[in-house]
Amino acid sequence: MKTTRTLAAVLAAGVLMITACSSKPSGGDGVTDTTAAKGLPVAGATLKYDPNTLVNDGKPIHLDWWAWGNIPQIQAFADAYQKIHPNVDITVVNQPWDDYWTKLPLQLQGPKGPAIFNIHNSQHDNVIKYMAPYDIPVDQLAADYLNAKSHVIDGKIYYLDLGLMSGAIYYNKDMWAAAGLTDADIPATWDQFREVAKKLTVKDGAKLKQAGFNFNSSFSAFQAGMAYQLGQNMFAADGTTPTVDNPANRQVIQRFLQIYADGSGSKDFGTEATTSFGQGQTAMVYAWGWYEGTLRSQFPAIKFGVFRTPVPTAGATPYAYDRYNGESTVGINKNAPADQQAAAQDFLKFYLTDKADMKALDLSLGVFPAYKPLADDPEIKADPALQAYGDISRYIWPGTVPSTFEDNFTKMWQDILYNKVDPAKALTTAQQKIAADLAGKNFTSAEKLYPAYAPSN
Repeated sequence: MKTTRTLAAVLAAGVLMITACSSKPSGGDGVTDTTAAKGLPVAGATLKYDPNTLVNDGKPIHLDWWAWGNIPQIQAFADAYQKIHPNVDITVVNQPWDDYWTKLPLQLQGPKGPAIFNIHNSQHDNVIKYMAPYDIPVDQLAADYLNAKSHVIDGKIYYLDLGLMSGAIYYNKDMWAAAGLTDADIPATWDQFREVAKKLTVKDGAKLKQAGFNFNSSFSAFQAGMAYQLGQNMFAADGTTPTVDNPANRQVIQRFLQIYADGSGSKDFGTEATTSFGQGQTAMVYAWGWYEGTLRSQFPAIKFGVFRTPVPTAGATPYAYDRYNGESTVGINKNAPADQQAAAQDFLKFYLTDKADMKALDLSLGVFPAYKPLADDPEIKADPALQAYGDISRYIWPGTVPSTFEDNFTKMWQDILYNKVDPAKALTTAQQKIAADLAGKNFTSAEKLYPAYAPSN
């Protein structure tokens, strides 16, 4: 999804630059390990990892691990594993997102591709045929990881979620205080939000100097999620028919247009909402969890807070607060040599039970941990973006939805704002294009897995 593709591109920009591809010998820099019993504790909750074993019979072996971002956190997993198993040499290879999904499938076709690689669920169809199933019982994964069973294919799991990401409202604390607002003014409903946006707006005569709220270029991130608040699923009860042209989506469009009609923002002020916020021009934006890391790395001077996205009715729990998507665990190359696959499967168990490094990765990604032992971790609970989600069980995952939704929601909003297309007509066009794009895709939504699922038209 573009929401997280953007994240990947941003994160990739500031990470360590590592050799584009590894040319090490089969054993790499590993040294023979002769000590199985290392006196280390067994890690994990239901799924266990016992480090007191020899990997590859202690013989040196080299593994490449491809990734597109968050390299310091990924390198930390590799370093910790190699400290336990000095015969296993893991090279983390940083490949830019823009090239990743072209190069990776080509590499995975033969035995020289990376044994381990990061994946994104939007690329499921692109890489699943090259992936080996996890050599771990599904029940063990389901006991320790949220939503693991939603990733079962013919009784096996090839990857799962390491964390769950959704949207929230980011606000500028200095602007908030300057407007005379306090924590008591955090809006719970969209009507309250609209009034707060007015107070945060600054004008010089008729000229907008500070937007109270800016949603420019964020269209694809919020449209479907806000319709969920109104009880509207993205798919009909059959799980395959898209449901876009409906009263709920029209209501979402009108709600956001009203805020601009109030003068609290403008299509011509800050062409990209998140950048405008980072540059100190906008007081509030809607963004997904990746944005917290972007603000800290690219706009460190901005003092920001985060609160949960408002809901339609005060005191009433909506059908769902928003949709979410998962950041995925690693994949294993089924075409890698057998010894590399065996070592990769051992590393996988370590990776999935390495609580400290998994927490660091979750925090760097701005995702709520799917690893259940981290749910009550004090650092996780104190993180502003994660704290804003509240009860994560009231967020819905529609599945690895094809990008046509985000593409056509973006086009729809561009037509409404910049091409003066009537919202109802733009929504109808989006419905028609999404339906045409999904024809023959054999995609089935995961919405029915949501515990509070109720069908909608």
